[in-house]
Amino acid sequence: MPINDVTIFVCASCRDSNDPERRPGAAFIDALRSRLAERALHFRVEPVECLAVCKRPATIALASANKWTYVIGDLDAASSIDEAIDSAARFAESENGIVAWKDRPACFKKGVISRTPPLSNAE
Repeated sequence: MPINDVTIFVCASCRDSNDPERRPGAAFIDALRSRLAERALHFRVEPVECLAVCKRPATIALASANKWTYVIGDLDAASSIDEAIDSAARFAESENGIVAWKDRPACFKKGVISRTPPLSNAE
């Protein structure tokens, strides 16, 4: 599956517990878009109002049609950007969205909050 078929949703509403004016997801979005441009990668990056994981910002969801969706938290704009991009790349390469443990970058191993199955195409 091509990289451009994967969307990285980023929660933009969570607040930092030490500084309620700081929104880690917003900083993560900016850093992610910048680094993707530097690496010439074309993942869709979509801010979302809430992923309901407020205690683990910054949080992303890796999603694509007919694949499992992963929600990954505890990401930091200063240190997790490349690992998040590498996680999205491993996700894009997978047939069904399930990424083998050995192929997951550290943030993907440590930060998984949930994995949701794809919707069935059956009616």
